[in-house]
Amino acid sequence: MVYTSRCSIADMVARAPQEAEPSFIGLPSFLKLPYVTSHDDLVGLKPDIAIMGAPFDMGATIRPGTRYGPRAIRQAAGYVGGSPVEPMYHVSLRIAPFKILKVVDYGDANCPPHSIEQAHQAIARKVAQVLEAKALPIVLGGDHSITLPSATAVADAWGRGKVGIVHFDSHADTAPDSFGGSLIAHGSPMRRLIESGAVPARNFVQIGLRGYWPPQEVWEWMEAQGMRWHLMAEIEERGFDVVIDEAIDQALDGPEYIYLSVDIDVLDPGFAPGTGTPEPGGITPAQLLRAVRSIVSRVDLVAMDLVEVSPPYDDPGAVTAEVAHRVVLEAITALAAKRANST
Repeated sequence: MVYTSRCSIADMVARAPQEAEPSFIGLPSFLKLPYVTSHDDLVGLKPDIAIMGAPFDMGATIRPGTRYGPRAIRQAAGYVGGSPVEPMYHVSLRIAPFKILKVVDYGDANCPPHSIEQAHQAIARKVAQVLEAKALPIVLGGDHSITLPSATAVADAWGRGKVGIVHFDSHADTAPDSFGGSLIAHGSPMRRLIESGAVPARNFVQIGLRGYWPPQEVWEWMEAQGMRWHLMAEIEERGFDVVIDEAIDQALDGPEYIYLSVDIDVLDPGFAPGTGTPEPGGITPAQLLRAVRSIVSRVDLVAMDLVEVSPPYDDPGAVTAEVAHRVVLEAITALAAKRANST
């Protein structure tokens, strides 16, 4: 809207679309979507997707700070997602996702900073509430240990053995323990999910692994369980699209549903410096966004998490939080496109 010198302040106020506030005004729910505080309200609204935070980093082993990840991701984008005045429009998929899907922000699990066990219980309860409301949970971490309670709640709801996991990460997170201590820190959640029977090992597929960890005996354990993975070197040699196709087939070799887990450190740290354990030589944001769109459009997604954003280590432009936000938004848009194309 262009105003001339003849336009009064009153005219400007009258003409302005008051519903469309900039993202920096008001409470920072994800894309300023409706913020729901009670389970009864969540059930009553009947959303398709509920975004929730798991602000927890006691499972971190190197650099802490991911407890602030959910807040940073929510604040990252300057878009207004739920505005009735100017709904968001994906220029490539040519779709306005929030015209098709009802999405809410369900706040955060109440994670006490003094207890991994209590925090994980709070996350599991919150995810279970979303599932009870017949909504798809998207969980903003938090360190990667939060996948253990989140994916366990999902497997219990949909049926153990019926959910495969596609896991983007630079690290396998299958260590037996953390420095001889905790069994449920962020280097071990995938091992615990497999040992508990929540997810079949052969349908736990990892993409983007690289670097110098875990040690050889852990790789041997993974192989003995029947886990499958695609190293960064394989992506470079065979091509990303080929790897994604194979990963989908492997994760769904038996199960009906997919849980998608994205550790932001799968990206090269040049694109995502704000993370706890950066690993050089990773994929690009464009590759990750394309992969997420591809997977979500082709599988029956029942849950997703995005983890390991550590704002204290992000650059001044918060680029890590920005790309994390976009990963979540691309998943939502792909779900909307899938629904639109099925009707």
